[in-house]
Amino acid sequence: MPPHPRAPGLEVGITEPMIRDLVGTFYARVRQDSLLGPIFNAEVEDWGDHLARLCAFWSSVTLMTGRYKGKPVPAHARLPGISNRHFAHWLALFAETALEVCPPAAAGLFIDRSQRIAQSLQLAIALDRGEGIEARHDAA
Repeated sequence: MPPHPRAPGLEVGITEPMIRDLVGTFYARVRQDSLLGPIFNAEVEDWGDHLARLCAFWSSVTLMTGRYKGKPVPAHARLPGISNRHFAHWLALFAETALEVCPPAAAGLFIDRSQRIAQSLQLAIALDRGEGIEARHDAA
């Protein structure tokens, strides 16, 4: 599917090859990471399929292609050991990789979206698990 004309990724130069490069580089690092690797390596049976789904996800997020059709909340909520610590580490490693692989403006968009998505995903997982959540009040 082609990018939507108003996709935020277009104005910062994001392309499908860039997405594939970022996703491939990042998850190669994740697989070797001492904190994240054991979780991903235990859960992902077919890395080729998983990377294709993740590329579709980022294509949908940044280029508004609508390629991603998955449901990330149930997939992540069923991982009993996943915690805020894992999210923070994933975000730091993702930002580091995006800044190395992508031009600055594209990296900035990927990082911004990753942080927003992580926050939403963490909230949804907490609700799915029936965990209490604290209200957060940001200064205006």
